[in-house]
Amino acid sequence: MKGFLKRDDDFSVRREKIAGLSDEALKAKFWADIEKIVDPLLDLARTHTSPSIERSVLLRMGFSSLEAKPLVEGAIDRGLIGHGVGHVVYRIAKEKQLDLRRAGLEMIDGQHWDDAMKIFKGGDR
Repeated sequence: MKGFLKRDDDFSVRREKIAGLSDEALKAKFWADIEKIVDPLLDLARTHTSPSIERSVLLRMGFSSLEAKPLVEGAIDRGLIGHGVGHVVYRIAKEKQLDLRRAGLEMIDGQHWDDAMKIFKGGDR
């Protein structure tokens, strides 16, 4: 075949590393290898976000796009976006014993941001 690289068949060489493993040991190796692949992705998801991701989370929590925008902007202005805006709203709702929607709407009106700052910036996680 013109233009294609020929791949050397090294299956038998690679198989030697796992040939003596039982089914249970193969399963354990498989899941350990999967964790090596997935863990960095999970770490990225925990440490990286964007305004559009945060708005999307808020939409799934029942807020409209017009409501999500000021919540995300409020979190950005206060350096809280890295904690997840949905998480911030959730923690305020929990702390104030409000339903999620009411907590978010009150935050849009300017309430509870000082409390959010204390919770997330004060080490109370």
